[in-house]
Amino acid sequence: MSQLLDLLGSKYPIIQGPIGELNDPKMVAAVSEAGAFGMLALGFVTDLAKIKQLIAEVRALTDKPFGANLMIAMNPSNEVILEVLAKEGIKTVTTSAGSPKKIYPKIKELGMKVLHVTLAAPLAVKAAEAGADGVIVSGTESGGLRTTGPESTNMILIPLVCDMVNVPVVAAGGIADCRGYRAALALGAQGVQIGTALLASEESPASHAWKEAIIACGDASTTLLPMGGMAMRTIINPKMGQLIASDADLTKEYNMMNAGQAWQKGDFDLFPAGAGQVSALIRRVKPVKEIIEEMVS
Repeated sequence: MSQLLDLLGSKYPIIQGPIGELNDPKMVAAVSEAGAFGMLALGFVTDLAKIKQLIAEVRALTDKPFGANLMIAMNPSNEVILEVLAKEGIKTVTTSAGSPKKIYPKIKELGMKVLHVTLAAPLAVKAAEAGADGVIVSGTESGGLRTTGPESTNMILIPLVCDMVNVPVVAAGGIADCRGYRAALALGAQGVQIGTALLASEESPASHAWKEAIIACGDASTTLLPMGGMAMRTIINPKMGQLIASDADLTKEYNMMNAGQAWQKGDFDLFPAGAGQVSALIRRVKPVKEIIEEMVS
């Protein structure tokens, strides 16, 4: 755990999952103020002035450390973004959605630390070999973008990766309370990354309808929605349930380009609400501080 805390500089080994809809300075600051590691989601942000503004707004609310996530294959501006982050004093970033080899030389040149998000054990090994200071291992129960192929749950994936790499491992997926947190540490992880639990927090800028959709989830209330060459874990609403029952082609019914609009307005017939399987354990909207303190209690 001490290795990960050295990388993050935070009180607790808990990383905010970088969800674009949570890319709010107040949210990031609340996470860092609670002792965890707040994260700006810069996967699709190319405006350097906006990035500087986001950092300044977080800094105005907290003096605690925070970082940023870069999606390697999704953003052509990553190298100049890294230069901005380094100049603004960001010391640790995470990377996802692409090969670390493409961008890690620049990260190392800037003297920054980096953890790579991976969905499979062989990719975690490659990330460590490419120079990752740590790996964030996201099991199939996680929310967000997934592959369309076979995947392992964290019960298998975390100890498997811990046996294969010599860098700190962070568990992502299926963690919303102290039970999941302790289980991740017992499996060998040095810390956790949480998304859905923070998505449903009081400080989250997510719509009321989105938070209510998470709270209303029960067992097996999410599914992987195919999106061409990838998939996204979403909550099964009545319309989606009917489509699944009728064996409809979901790739023709939903367009990921509509996700942002749907989530902001709570129009989940346009595109289903995104969330992880752990939604079934989230029963009320709570302050970020309460979520973090309960997790480490």
